[in-house]
Amino acid sequence: MNFDPSWGQAGQSIQQFWQEQWGKSLQTLQQFQATAPAGLGNMPGLGEVPQSWAGLLEAMKSAMPQMAGTAGIADVTAQSVQFDTTKLQDLQQEYVKAFQSLSNAQAIEAMLAKDKRFAKPEWSANPIAAMAAANYLLGSRMLTGMAEAVKGDEKTRSRVRFGVEQWVAAMAPSNFLALNADALNKIVETKGESLAQGISNLLADMKQGHVSMTDESLFTVGQNVATTEGAVVFENELFQLIEYKPLTTKVYEKPFLMVPPCINKFYILDLQPENSVIRYAVSQGQHTFVVSWRNPDESLSGATWDDYIENGVIKAISTVQDICTAPQINVLGFCVGGTMLTTAMAVLTARHTREHGQPAAKPSRSRSRSSASAAGKTASKTTAKTEAAPFPVASMTLLTTLLDFSDTGILDIFIDENMVKLREMQMGKGGLMKGQDMASTFSFLRPNDLVWNYVVGNYLKGETPPPFDLLYWNSDSTNLPGPFYAWYLRNLYLENSLVKPGALTVCGEKVDISKVSVPVYIYGSREDHIVPVSSAYASSQVLGGELRFVMGASGHIAGVINPPAKNKRSHWLRDDGEFPASFDSWVKEATEYPGSWWSDWSAWLGSHGGKQVAAPKTYGRAKVYPVIEAAPGRYVLSKV
Repeated sequence: MNFDPSWGQAGQSIQQFWQEQWGKSLQTLQQFQATAPAGLGNMPGLGEVPQSWAGLLEAMKSAMPQMAGTAGIADVTAQSVQFDTTKLQDLQQEYVKAFQSLSNAQAIEAMLAKDKRFAKPEWSANPIAAMAAANYLLGSRMLTGMAEAVKGDEKTRSRVRFGVEQWVAAMAPSNFLALNADALNKIVETKGESLAQGISNLLADMKQGHVSMTDESLFTVGQNVATTEGAVVFENELFQLIEYKPLTTKVYEKPFLMVPPCINKFYILDLQPENSVIRYAVSQGQHTFVVSWRNPDESLSGATWDDYIENGVIKAISTVQDICTAPQINVLGFCVGGTMLTTAMAVLTARHTREHGQPAAKPSRSRSRSSASAAGKTASKTTAKTEAAPFPVASMTLLTTLLDFSDTGILDIFIDENMVKLREMQMGKGGLMKGQDMASTFSFLRPNDLVWNYVVGNYLKGETPPPFDLLYWNSDSTNLPGPFYAWYLRNLYLENSLVKPGALTVCGEKVDISKVSVPVYIYGSREDHIVPVSSAYASSQVLGGELRFVMGASGHIAGVINPPAKNKRSHWLRDDGEFPASFDSWVKEATEYPGSWWSDWSAWLGSHGGKQVAAPKTYGRAKVYPVIEAAPGRYVLSKV
């Protein structure tokens, strides 16, 4: 949720998107009312609000007062939304049966106990609150079922489901003080103090511009997050390069560079010492560098994708090489950072091929037979030139990264030609995509967990959310340059051009990621709703070198930040090293291993690190790359 009154420019398009989703949901319900099987339109009411399907429609209309005349809605309403009649009949029978059970207090109590929003005994003990919650659960189940019964292409079905999910989540009785039995009971117990504190929390969140997910007062970047010791040894207008102090007497001779996403701050990789990916890499003998992206202000409002690849990723790679006088380095990209890194690798491959010949791919058993054969053919067709210099990158790690954008999961509902054109008109030539707008949108992908849960706790109950470093980082949002963002939406999310050889020209080079032939370690999280694990796996089908894929448990962030010392979660590998075309085929033959995937990755990375050499005793390199300031640097502190 965004309280910033200046969000209008970017927020208008987000508002328009929400209105479009409400329009689809409304159209669904209207069509349902007109074509419902006999008797379905006369179902028992959903409680006091609303009393009938007509009331439900009015409630939906009230949620979108500006719907009439909104651009694009005419196209939506002109479409005839069809339903699976069998599913609707089943829903009718299920609803009538469930509604009849509401006369049984034990049945209501059992129903409420299954939903954490209503599970506390205060709800069952209050007849009015209990009935409101029970009616809500029945109604929300019905609406969700209706969304599932919609016929049409998957994108339309997903948008209807999403719109209904937003409405259902927002209308929960737990979100309203008058109906929240738990919050009312707390007001009585605290003699009104909880209500006063809730109002104070609301005012504080309005001032900072977002709903607090954690006690942000307990975290300070550089003091208890982003604390791994290091120094900034290079900076330009896009990024600072941080070099970290070795924790071992010897390090691998090939330095290691991490490229985090520029839509977030780098310290997701360096939260607290016990869960810091950066500190873990340093402790494993990696001479580690990290890109700390600048939080763009108006001076960077014209920056493009090419700028970030050439003056960002490629510049970081060459700078690390220069500082360490290293012919080759190892690299890692996380999320969008991995997409940018792979693009940079394709640009470097094109340049290296022109100057020195195609980099040789290592033969490997880590591919299916057909892929291995193709890789062999590629190697045999390399130019007759003799490599005068090694390729600058020895290996690449990709964490929860999209290269093939065929399946972008829930984010697909946001992307179509009209939406992309709107963004191009708004900011394709200049402007900023505000970080808080983007953070709000991501939060609404999981509305109950990441929005309403905190609204209820912070404001209705007057609670302070517990300290959680990951959620503090999540709230520390960054802007994006408009041209960068618009290019990314059209060429990758909408047109999926990165996997089409030669379809894109970046930094003056035709991009072909199948020519990227370095060894690659690919990681995907099993419950990731940002980068579906099958989409992370799809990278194995489009890259040209030796591969290793591992699937971890949990989601987009929690799956990645899983230190071995905690011995939590599992990871999956295929011991035969095969990469069939289908992810489902891969996972059928995968073996589950308990604990973190970090140890497997560290061993793999070490195998590409070269020999052990004495750890450097100083940062940078003489007068060429002097220390600018201590890590984490000032770029990461910017709140613009």
